[in-house]
Amino acid sequence: MIKLLEPAERQRWDDYVNASENATFFHLSAWQAVIRQAFGHPTYYLYNEVEGEITGILPLVHIKSLLFGNALISNAFCVYGGILAQNQESFQALANKASELAKELGVDYLEMRNRVQQHSNWPHKELYVTFRKSLDSDHEKNMSAIPRKQRAMVRAGIKAGLVSVVDDSIERFYRAYSESVRNLGTPVFPKRYFQILKEVFGDACDIISIEHEGQAVASVMNFYFKGEVLPYYGGGTEQARDIKANDFMYWEVMRRAVERGCTVFDYGRSKVGTGSYRFKKHWGFEPEPLYYEVNLVKAQTIPEINPLNPKYQLFIAAWKRLPLPISQIIGPLLAKDLG
Repeated sequence: MIKLLEPAERQRWDDYVNASENATFFHLSAWQAVIRQAFGHPTYYLYNEVEGEITGILPLVHIKSLLFGNALISNAFCVYGGILAQNQESFQALANKASELAKELGVDYLEMRNRVQQHSNWPHKELYVTFRKSLDSDHEKNMSAIPRKQRAMVRAGIKAGLVSVVDDSIERFYRAYSESVRNLGTPVFPKRYFQILKEVFGDACDIISIEHEGQAVASVMNFYFKGEVLPYYGGGTEQARDIKANDFMYWEVMRRAVERGCTVFDYGRSKVGTGSYRFKKHWGFEPEPLYYEVNLVKAQTIPEINPLNPKYQLFIAAWKRLPLPISQIIGPLLAKDLG
């Protein structure tokens, strides 16, 4: 039986996620509250139940936008998602229900963001990769594993007197992050979104900021899940590049994560051939393909809603020239639909 998640069942849902080998941080039930509170999008968190036991889950978010189309996504605002199921019967039941729901809602397409291919008969976006690497408990071994040129960047940051601190507030993080995404020509998410992430995920979410002479020059929000660290939202000021603050920041995330007992560093999603893709390659990480599989409902082709689409180039160029305070006001109005 397919059911919709109710508050009373959230712990059962999360117990299933924590017990599943293929689960990710983005399958946790708390994302439902985050997305509802921060963006107001309808959510459909489905689970399959057999004889009182959960045998599969599927988090779905419905985003309907005049600018960016109408989609049902697992999981929106997340790099991973898709169906978690312990057998083929449960998997198929959830897949069928999702397809039915997509037709009922009249969406353009249904998208599953999988790390491995699950729907061989669906087309997928050949655009994104992820970067993951094991961590050693020995800091020196982790430092030595960084390629020589990038390791020199980390050491230059250390020599420049950079220090890392854990910030309880999102203020310094938001200033650095919003400046960074503005410079890339991308609308920033609302500050409230990051505050909700901190409140909802508690100890599984922290902010590490990099200081130079007492001033924050870079900052990153990290997630922690089953021995993995995911530096998810990060950015730096204009000064950060000159003093190698970004390289130092990710080293500090790695170092602190090892002290928390983490054994995997997940560098997250990047678009093939972009600056962030090259940055992560320079750190010695090898790209792994992501399977963003799409069931076309009303759309005839996979929508290209990403900065590499030529039709967005004029917008991106104009956005980069916006004063930062203006981008912080207008950006959230657009970013809420960029799931």
